[in-house]
Amino acid sequence: MERKLSPATIVLYVVLGILVILYLMPAYMALVTALKSPAEISLPTAWEWPSVINWSSFSEALDLLKPNLVNSLILTVCATALSTVLGSLNGYVFSKWTFRGSEIIFTLFLFGMFIPYQVILIPLFQTLRAMNLYGGLPGLILAHVVYGLPITSLIFRNFYAQIPTALIESARLDGAGFFSIYTRVVFPLSIPGFVVTSLWQFTQIWNEFLWGITLTRHSENPITVGLAQLAGGQAVSWNLPMAGSILAAIPVLLIYVFLGRYFIRGLLAGSVKG
Repeated sequence: MERKLSPATIVLYVVLGILVILYLMPAYMALVTALKSPAEISLPTAWEWPSVINWSSFSEALDLLKPNLVNSLILTVCATALSTVLGSLNGYVFSKWTFRGSEIIFTLFLFGMFIPYQVILIPLFQTLRAMNLYGGLPGLILAHVVYGLPITSLIFRNFYAQIPTALIESARLDGAGFFSIYTRVVFPLSIPGFVVTSLWQFTQIWNEFLWGITLTRHSENPITVGLAQLAGGQAVSWNLPMAGSILAAIPVLLIYVFLGRYFIRGLLAGSVKG
C-alpha cells in the first residue's frame, strides 16, 4: 500500500527542487558557455544551448592551464599529506600522551583556525622571503601545512579520544614506545580520520586563491590563479575561462564522488566520544 505524501512534504520537496535548480544554474551557465564558439556568446542568448557544440574549448583551456594544473596537483598532494600526518601526530599526543598544560597549549593551538588569511598575509610574505622560500611551491606548501594543522589536529584529537586508553596502556606495558604504539596500534585505526582530513585539506588548498597569487611567481601559480589570468584582459573569449573552470572542478568533484561516503562516515566516527 502506497503512502500518500502530506501537503507539508510536497511543499518541502518543491522548495528543495527550486533550491537545487538555483544552485545548479551557475554550473549550467558555465557548461553552456564553454560549449559555444566565441562568436556565439552574447548576453541575450546566454541561456540558450549552442547550435553547434564546440569541444575545442576544453582542449585549448587544458593547454593553457596545464602548467597551473601540475602546480596545483603538486601543491595540494604534498600539503595535504604533510598537514594530515602532522595533524595525526598532534591529535595522538593531545589525546593519549597528555602532559601538564597540554589543554591550554591545545586551546591556544586552535586559535589558528580563526585567523583569517588576510591578517597573516604580510607577516607570512616576510617570513617566507627571510627563509628564501618566497615565490616557489615549497613556501606555499609550508604555508598551507602550518595553516591546516589546527583543524587536522582537532579532528584527529576527537577521533583518537574514542580509542580506549586501556589499549594504549597495554601496549606501553608490553614495552612499546611512542612511535611503536602510533604505527602499530593507532595508525591502523585512523583511516576514517585520514579520509576526512585529506578531503577537507585537498578542497581548501585546491580552491585557495589569495596565497597562490601573492606568494608564488608566475611560473609557480596554481590553477585558481591561472583561471583568473585566463579571464583577464580587454577582450575575453569566455568559452575558455568557463571550460577551464569545469576542468579545475573535476578533480575535487571526482574525489567527493568516490570518497564522499567515507567522508561522512569519518565525520560521524569522530563526532561522538566513546
